[in-house]
Amino acid sequence: MNDAAPVLEIRGLCVRFPTKRDVFGRPAAFLEAVRMVNLSMRRGECLGIVGESGSGKTTVANAIVGLADLSAGEILWEGRVLGPAGSRDRDLASAVQLVFQDPQASLDPRMRVRTIVAEGLMIQGALTSAERNARARELLGMVGLGADALDRYPHEFSGGQRQRIAIARALAVNPRLLVLDEPTSALDVSVQAQILNVLLDLQQRLDLTYVLITHDISVVGHLSHRIAVMRGGEIVEEGPTAAILSSPSHTYTKSLLAAVPRVGAKVDENEVVQ
Repeated sequence: MNDAAPVLEIRGLCVRFPTKRDVFGRPAAFLEAVRMVNLSMRRGECLGIVGESGSGKTTVANAIVGLADLSAGEILWEGRVLGPAGSRDRDLASAVQLVFQDPQASLDPRMRVRTIVAEGLMIQGALTSAERNARARELLGMVGLGADALDRYPHEFSGGQRQRIAIARALAVNPRLLVLDEPTSALDVSVQAQILNVLLDLQQRLDLTYVLITHDISVVGHLSHRIAVMRGGEIVEEGPTAAILSSPSHTYTKSLLAAVPRVGAKVDENEVVQ
């Protein structure tokens, strides 16, 4: 991990959504999804943002990739402001890519895999058709899939294989930051570790920076260098992964850790789960 200046900086991020409108259609009430979030990351680092549903972690992810409008604050990548997705130039648009939670929903069922993986390259228009095909084949190999996958459709693959395809698609435009939104939560437990190992290998091989969004604090221990714990739109605790997992200071973090199943843990048969 590089100890140079931060490559990703989030300063005073606030995001709110209208929940009620007046008779003229103007916002009259708001939900404050994220409040005063400040984070920074160095190149090659993985930051795990952890919290329950509704904590604001996915809103932070959407703000980074330009899919959520900022109500206040700013997000910078290598010193350049990350505006809405449609306003980013080619370099910024390529630099920051998103891997969605559910590969079955994020992959177009009408497209063959070669088209899905090379779609970003087609939009850029920088390579010939033969070069795009070669790049798609190379990317599939990097995520553990063979060239025979190129002419198949998403429904012909398992959930873990589809997520590998989604990762290959995100890598096609040579990003430097991947935002991973619950990348294993839609998968069987048996393949979750496989996908995390693929991501770990790719990070080391390509010198990638990761923002990992998850509700499962045990997942970040496998991949993250640091953890930021979110609750109610705010960061309640942040620090090195080992320190957070071994000695959490906030009661909410302690409750998340206490909820992680442990092999050999005794169950009180008299306990009633509400």
